[in-house]
Amino acid sequence: MADVAKVAGVSHQTVSRVLNDHPNVRAETRIRVLQAIDQLGYRRNLTARALVTKHSRTLGVVSFDTTLYGPASTVYGIEQAAREAGYFVSIVSLRTIDRTGVYEAIGYLSEQGVDGIVVVAPQRSAARALEDLPAGMPAVAVEGGHADHVSVVCVDQVEGARLATRHLLDLGHETVWHISGPADWLEAEGRVEGWREALTAAGRPVPEMLTGDWSPRSGYEAGKRLAAMVESGTNVTAIFVANDQMALGALRAFTEEGVKVPGRISVVGFDDIPESEFFSPPLTTIRQDFGAVGRRCIEVLLRQIDAGDAADSYERERHIVPPRFVARASTAPIVQPYGIHE
Repeated sequence: MADVAKVAGVSHQTVSRVLNDHPNVRAETRIRVLQAIDQLGYRRNLTARALVTKHSRTLGVVSFDTTLYGPASTVYGIEQAAREAGYFVSIVSLRTIDRTGVYEAIGYLSEQGVDGIVVVAPQRSAARALEDLPAGMPAVAVEGGHADHVSVVCVDQVEGARLATRHLLDLGHETVWHISGPADWLEAEGRVEGWREALTAAGRPVPEMLTGDWSPRSGYEAGKRLAAMVESGTNVTAIFVANDQMALGALRAFTEEGVKVPGRISVVGFDDIPESEFFSPPLTTIRQDFGAVGRRCIEVLLRQIDAGDAADSYERERHIVPPRFVARASTAPIVQPYGIHE
């Protein structure tokens, strides 16, 4: 910085102000300093800076199975928001979520000197592991259930399921069947809750629930079972599927069995993955705003970091991001008998 100051003909303090985007620097002075930085190839020593400021400008993220669209998109949203705030991100991705794995991941990140931690906690086991967060460590959980010892940011899964189910009921379907996600997943639990609430509020019967594991294969197998019900005369005309990938598998099964979508069965998914608008037919679904989740996480975490020693007494926050209904061609009004669509 002293070399930059000498070349630019300014003080060391002025160089520091430019590097930290301080507003009280004249435009021509800023340009001179930036030109000197470019000329000398200057790069800040972040390790030395951390020793002085006691902040590493690095945030830790603990996630699970980033091959899945939801966790991967959540981590991407967090990383982008952190970068915009001037922070780097160190990610630990776990194969399985359990108390030991989360505890070890948090310990590893703490040893790296991160300023705060985001835990993507989509399962109950991960939410329970949040009780082991180090004292004084700023932290936020994505999903996280109803934890009261850590701030939580989540998408309103219950409302998303309500939107999907109400849409199908509004089209005239007597009831809506559901292919759920795995039982231990908080998102799956919320979507089941919203589906049941919407049916109960409308005074409609709640059918038997089928369960998948988020994969297209499990959706395909559930779709085969539902197609067999159709062939046997069961009045299955509308399905809410807990994610788009399982919906893709169900659509494949219906195609193979000659069950037309939406002529015979209407299908709604959840997530709005990039491929969903190119399914055959294009999939009606519920969109999660992962960018908004990432921004909220970083905002909450930075407030705790700024609180410094007062972080322990910092009031825990809960932010719920609303989902958005996306209408496409996989749903249609029902025409009796049995939902034959003209």
